[in-house]
Amino acid sequence: MKRDPLPGLTTAAPARGPAPRTWAWPTWKQVWFQLHWFIGITAGTVLVVIGLTGALLTFRDELTDLINPGVRHVPAEARPMLTPQQAAQAVRMAHPERRVTSVIVYSEAGSAARVGLAPLPGQARGESVYVHPYTGAPQPELAGDAAFEWIEFLHRWLLLPRDTGKPVTGTLALCLLGLALSGLYLRWPRRALDWRAWLTFDAHLKGRPFLWALHSVAGTWALVAYVIFTATGAYWAFESVRGTVDGWAGVQRPAREAVGKKVKAPGAAKGPPADLTPAWNTFTQQAPDWRMAFLRFTDKPGDPVQIAWLAADAPHPRARSRMTIRTDGTLAKNEPYAAQTAGARALSTIYPLHVGTYFGLPGRIAMMLASLALPGFAVTGWMLYLKRRRQARAARAERARLGQDIPAALGVAPVLVAYASQTGQAERLALRTAAALQAAGTPADVRSVATLTPADLAGYRDALFVASSYGEGEPPDGARRFTRLLDDSAATLPDLRYAVLALGDRGYPHFCGYGLALDARLAALGGRRLFAPVEVDDGDAAAIARWSAALACLGAGPLGGCIADPATDEQPWQSWPLTGRTLLNPGSAGAPLFEVVLAAPTDLHWQAGALVEILPPADGTAGSLSPRSYSIASIPADGAVQLLVRQVRHAQGLGVASGWLTEHAAIGATVTARLMPNPAFAPADADVPCIFIGNGSGLAGLRGHLRARVTAGRHRNWLLFGERSRAFDTLCAAELHRWADAGFLPELDLVFSRDGDGYVQDRLRQRGATLRAWIADGAVLYVCGSLQGMAGGVDAALAELLGRDEVDALAAAGRLRRDVY
Repeated sequence: MKRDPLPGLTTAAPARGPAPRTWAWPTWKQVWFQLHWFIGITAGTVLVVIGLTGALLTFRDELTDLINPGVRHVPAEARPMLTPQQAAQAVRMAHPERRVTSVIVYSEAGSAARVGLAPLPGQARGESVYVHPYTGAPQPELAGDAAFEWIEFLHRWLLLPRDTGKPVTGTLALCLLGLALSGLYLRWPRRALDWRAWLTFDAHLKGRPFLWALHSVAGTWALVAYVIFTATGAYWAFESVRGTVDGWAGVQRPAREAVGKKVKAPGAAKGPPADLTPAWNTFTQQAPDWRMAFLRFTDKPGDPVQIAWLAADAPHPRARSRMTIRTDGTLAKNEPYAAQTAGARALSTIYPLHVGTYFGLPGRIAMMLASLALPGFAVTGWMLYLKRRRQARAARAERARLGQDIPAALGVAPVLVAYASQTGQAERLALRTAAALQAAGTPADVRSVATLTPADLAGYRDALFVASSYGEGEPPDGARRFTRLLDDSAATLPDLRYAVLALGDRGYPHFCGYGLALDARLAALGGRRLFAPVEVDDGDAAAIARWSAALACLGAGPLGGCIADPATDEQPWQSWPLTGRTLLNPGSAGAPLFEVVLAAPTDLHWQAGALVEILPPADGTAGSLSPRSYSIASIPADGAVQLLVRQVRHAQGLGVASGWLTEHAAIGATVTARLMPNPAFAPADADVPCIFIGNGSGLAGLRGHLRARVTAGRHRNWLLFGERSRAFDTLCAAELHRWADAGFLPELDLVFSRDGDGYVQDRLRQRGATLRAWIADGAVLYVCGSLQGMAGGVDAALAELLGRDEVDALAAAGRLRRDVY
């Protein structure tokens, strides 16, 4: 009795609710993950503001000079530059009512002196006046300086009062540290000692993997900068931290009240100004290699001149030496930077580290880029977060639909549908799978693998696993415990029949790594595959349709219905003689393509579209190698298994399997092989029109279908096939034209790209009207060939011609079947 096929995975009506969701303790990684996201979506926006303002301040001096050419730097002249006394006197003459408190001079020719004035009543600090280094004329006020002051106020205190803003920005600094360290833990790669795993980025990724890789790799590059930002920021923000660090360094700072008292000095001068000439003469004798000198003084008789200065060979801009010189020129104290305590020197590096000047121009550029990256982290983080939320909402919706009350078949054992999900996509697909099963009368228990143990699997006869891969083919966080238990289990599962839907992204080196590893481990424990793992590349709808079509084969009731069919049972490995090998494209610019003939056992039967797994011989270094799959280009009536094998050549030489089959194995040699079902590419059940689309060695799967349909007398066939050159790549041309002449190929489109025909997808667009007519007549589409290029191009062309919803509907109904690689 023929069973009704299962509906596609879009079927919403389930038979009964899922098994109760068993709660499991979250792993440390899950805890850190939630912490990372929580901090990111709460503090992230403000951190963006701090990052952008910090980036602007990193090159404040250069931006100021760009806006104000000729103010702080003038063309160098042959005459001497002003002394501090001359610069101070010039400002006193321009502002006789104000008291001069400091002078900064530079040894670099053309650098203007900077003279500081005492603050007026009500001011926190006084202004600075730049003086022409040769004429003494006051320079124009700096345009944009007030804007930079506002930006610095925003950066340091978020425009809040100082006492309030400091702990706020300090707390945000700690949040950035939490984001950096938790991100480091979350992305810890499997190959932790390989620098490429940490620092390289694959630009070919797309979708969520692209965002995740960009977010995590850029975060690793910026990690050191963020640790420096947060450590130095916390030092300034929290008095307790600053006091502790100063204590460790052995440095005592004056109380804040005392500092405040000094800045409240009146703005008008009360006595004759101090003469700086004797002190300056002494300084230049003691420090002939000075680069910058900052003189501070009062008008009180007897007060010395304090000079903080920078040597030409100073290791960083805050490596300042200090002198105290009396007004008569007597040296009272000399403290070279090298003679200061190690603690004092360490404290002097805090600001240069924060802004990057400690490492010169490269350090400043690195800190600026790290600051500018914060908006990027916020954007990519929000995109990943919102996508995760959408996946979670979709999963909740699927669970709600799965809970609707539709009667299940009585006396039918439930199928376990287990998922290992990182973002929610695997959970959603598992729920849709359960809905499709239950709509056909088969009850399903939907469970996360986080709640399962190997002993639980023994309680089911049939199990379907939807498994995402995380990072470099690793299990999702919630699946780590189950994976560890399964790897350590000594029990066998001889009664378990299973299938795996593996989710991944081909941009990663370990595509669908966890799903394939799970499949292999279940097989090693004695489980029997219902069908080969279905690999999904970045949510590819056609691959999910293959899963749907494979489930449709299983029918209503228990999944054992298909197990008895030899075409879907996993066959044992056998030795098949190699009886023929023919080069099909001599002279082609492409790699050689061979027809390989294997003498399969006479009692072996298969459906068109089935696969053969070939076990390559051991290569002497790696031992036994993993099997390679090839589409069968023949039917059982041909009396042999025929394959179309493209010879693959790497830098190390020929591919192991293709090289063995096409060159190394002698005619008559035995090949270790076995038949593998391919239900997602199975023949159509009825005499409906069929459209076959492919390129290259993909002709193998299409040729098997065409031979079966010709043998069955089914005429409504259309082949669109692409290769390089008509002169050298007309594969199986005699057979194809013979079928066309006999009426079995009323539509035959052979497309040769190097002859100016374009590609298969281009011909498909040109024949859009015919395509729509065939689809309206119930045609089934088969696509076989390379995933990169052809399959993607055909999918895009179908979406343009039919609409994406119609393409998805065809896939869900089993009318779009793909076998791509």
